[in-house]
This record gives sequence, structure tokens and C-alpha cells, in this order.
Amino acid sequence: MYTDTTSPRYYAYEPSHVLPAVFASLIGISLLIHIVQNFRYRSWKVMFFMVWGGAVFTSGWIVRCVSSYYPTNKNMYIAQAVLVLAGPPIYSATEYNILGRLMLYLPMHAPMNPYRVVLFFIYLGAAVEGLTAAGGAQLGSAGTDSNLLRSGATLIAIGAVLQAVVEVVFMSIIATIQYRCTRASMLTSKVHTFCIMLYGTSALVLLRCIFRSIENFSTIGLISSGTCGSTCRAILRHEWYLYAFEAAPMLLYTYWLNIIHPGKFLPSNRNIYLDFEKGERRGPGWIDNRSQWQTFMDPLDFEGILKGQPAHEKFWLRPDDWPVMGSGNTDCRTPLTMTNQEV
Repeated sequence: MYTDTTSPRYYAYEPSHVLPAVFASLIGISLLIHIVQNFRYRSWKVMFFMVWGGAVFTSGWIVRCVSSYYPTNKNMYIAQAVLVLAGPPIYSATEYNILGRLMLYLPMHAPMNPYRVVLFFIYLGAAVEGLTAAGGAQLGSAGTDSNLLRSGATLIAIGAVLQAVVEVVFMSIIATIQYRCTRASMLTSKVHTFCIMLYGTSALVLLRCIFRSIENFSTIGLISSGTCGSTCRAILRHEWYLYAFEAAPMLLYTYWLNIIHPGKFLPSNRNIYLDFEKGERRGPGWIDNRSQWQTFMDPLDFEGILKGQPAHEKFWLRPDDWPVMGSGNTDCRTPLTMTNQEV
């Protein structure tokens, strides 16, 4: 038990001993469920980031629980800050994988190359993760160094704003796909469920980003002006904001993906797509006739759009060339009798 009253304390409040343990347990349970589900549905490629993010986020709350008993221990404080901050951006990468997988299932409504959209968002997510980790480390180790405090808070704030922008773009792509499906009368219950889930999980990440942005801009303002207004005092000096706007949204996020797990709803073979008659067929998969570097430079195929000749093959316009899977009922998962590719 902590008894030292002479060493500097790194928390602006008396940290809870119970809440970190509660959230570590709940997030850890969800993590174990994700591991079991990934083995059961063979969905590691799509859902791997839920395991990685869950491990990081759970570790963060475990370390925070220990750190709450030793509030003067600088290393523990830095470790919990970095791990708690790092978990959500890793979680977010799962959304991008699911979006890419959904676009492969609905290739005729994909606004861009499904494989490139995943890389595009993951690269942005990596930038967010780098900024967040660097900022968390600086903020945690700053002590009374105002320059380090300002630098760390700025990096985290930039990362949070960038993450928020990414989530808005992400939701706009989901809205585009949903709109196109609705116009084509292809918005099945499965597709609708996925759209709602992606809207919801993205909104949870966005809520967390807004909180982190306000928190760190308040820190920057405090350092710059030396005064702490009502918003600053509320967020920086009360721990419950952290649990309400960081821990709770991410807890809902991970359990939502336990419930609406892609492996339950989408075929494990990524070449299976939904045709215009709402039946599932096994096609050739997304085929982009451009070179790899061209797909990286122009993932939306602006050149093809301007010329009126998209570079990808519209194989879905030849449905009779591709075998129908099962009975065509898309509201339940159809067992496959041929070799599957993992999504």
C-alpha cells in the first residue's frame, strides 16, 4: 500500500483502485471471447486487431490498477498512460478490415478498391497510433516540465483530431454503400446489421476522440495561460470522465463486435459476393487491371472514372458465370463445400 507523502504524485486526483480492475476484467473477458470466435470462424485476418487492441487495452487498465496504489511511481504512470491511449486506435483498425470485407461482399457498390481502402485507413491509423504513443510517453514523463507537457498534449490532441477525421470519412463511405444498396434493393438484414454496427462503433470511437481532444487542448491551455477554467477543472481533476468517455465507449465497442462478429454473418470465403437477386455466388474476387503502384497512387480510380472505363472488372454483371452458394438465403450463414479462404 502506498504511504509515501514526500515524492511527487502524477495524478491530479486520488485514482480509483476498483474501477481499473473492473474494466480490465470486463475488457479481458471480451478479449478471450474474441480469441475463441476467431478460431471458431477462422476470421483472424479481419479480427486480429481486436485481439491486439484488447491485449494492449487490458494491460493498460491492469497497470493503472497497480499504479493507483503507487501514484508516485513514474514508470508505472507512463506505462498505464501509453497503454490506455494506444488501445483504441488499434481497435479502430478492425473497422477498416470489416469495411474492406463488406466491400468484397458488395463489390458493385464499393467506391474504391476494397484492398486499398483497408491499407489507406490502416496507414492513417498507424499515424494516429504513433502520435498517441509518443504524446502519451512525453506527457507521462514530463513531470513539471512545461515544454514536455505541451508537446505531449499537442501530439495526443493532433492524433485525436486526425482519428476523428478518419472516423467521419469512414462513416461517409458506409453511408455511400448503404445508399447504393438501398437504391439497388440489396439492403438485406445482414447488410443493414453491419452498417448499423459500423456506424455505432465508429461513433463510439468519435466520442472518445472528442473527449481526448478537449482534454488535451485543456492541458495546452492550462500550460499556456496558467489558468484552468471550468472545463479544464472538470476534465483534468476528475477521474470519472476518463471512465465515461474512454473506458466505457471502448468497452461497448469490443462487446458490440463480440455480438455482431463478421464470422457469424459473412461467408469465410472472400470471393463470395451478394448478387442483385440477393443470392450468394462465388465469383473471382476483386480484379483490378492496373499495376500495384497505380492502385496505391489512385485507390479511387479517378483516371478510370474520368475516362468512363473503370479499371476493375465488373464480374457481377455476368452472374450466370458464377455458381450459386447454398439456397441463396443471405440471412443466415451458408456452409461451404469447397476450400475456403480466410477473410
